[in-house]
Amino acid sequence: MSEQNGKLLSVTDLRTYFQTEDGVVKAVDGISFELEKGETLGIVGESGSGKSVANLSIMRLIPEPPGKIVSGDILFDGVDVRGLPLEKVRDMRGKRMAMIFQDPMTSLNPFLKISTQLMEVTQLHLGHNKEQAYKHAIDMLRTVGIPAPEKRIDNYPHEFSGGMRQRVMIAMALSCEPELLIADEPTTALDVTIQAQILELIKDLRNDFGTSVILITHDLGVVAGMTDKIIVMYAGKVFEKAPTRELFKNPANPYTKGLLKSVPDPAHEEGTPLYQIPGLPPDVAHLPPGCPFEERCERAEDICKNEFPPFVQINENHHSLCHFAKEVYAESTGGGE
Repeated sequence: MSEQNGKLLSVTDLRTYFQTEDGVVKAVDGISFELEKGETLGIVGESGSGKSVANLSIMRLIPEPPGKIVSGDILFDGVDVRGLPLEKVRDMRGKRMAMIFQDPMTSLNPFLKISTQLMEVTQLHLGHNKEQAYKHAIDMLRTVGIPAPEKRIDNYPHEFSGGMRQRVMIAMALSCEPELLIADEPTTALDVTIQAQILELIKDLRNDFGTSVILITHDLGVVAGMTDKIIVMYAGKVFEKAPTRELFKNPANPYTKGLLKSVPDPAHEEGTPLYQIPGLPPDVAHLPPGCPFEERCERAEDICKNEFPPFVQINENHHSLCHFAKEVYAESTGGGE
């Protein structure tokens, strides 16, 4: 396996568009990022920002038509994923790269036993016979914290709670000890106690297996203690990327500041209204010529309406898509007015 300078994944200028009745939807429009081996990357943004489409593109799971990866490079451990035949990509999926999808109820086949669905993965990718696959499936359920896995292995999905189904999905994704795990909103629709358990489980498995993780969420609070660096997406673009601690401490984009303000603060007095970013995300089929966030931005000026913003480098690892990125950063650090 090539070292590729420690980089496991390198995405450059990725663009994924969809043909619709309303026109071309630029769901992902020129994003770039890198992921080191053993690193965790958070991708955050509101619904429709392009987070899931970006990662479905990496897995080559975009339905064609109506979607299409129109340009960009996806290098996984030095291999060009876009240039691979589909059979080779299928061999890679599940074995070297795996994905936990948003809704475990629709991702699991309701007509098949949990054992059947877990066994299929290792029979296909690891060459297990039925006995080996069955034993491995029980071991994986135990690994993800499902009690009495020997008794639960032959249950159907509807016999499991939402949190347990999500654990089954994680067990399935990790069955072949993939090098890359993409977790797409892994805690959606789960209560906060189960959310914390699932996130702790992903963190433990990263430490145990050395897996690189991409964690997709709309909730900045979820990624705070989980990730090494964060990408903030909006309208198919990367609006800000920075190491996690840096982004929380010194955001350089008004959109990021809005997301951070939207995270509930336990220190607030009872009855304090929750902050929400005004307005709605733009229609990505009909984007304005200037900054897509301009109509919702508290510090927008005329240039924001008419000119698309530059991707400003704040420091070596911190970039922001904003005409006033350096000023916003200075305000965050206390250097502003």
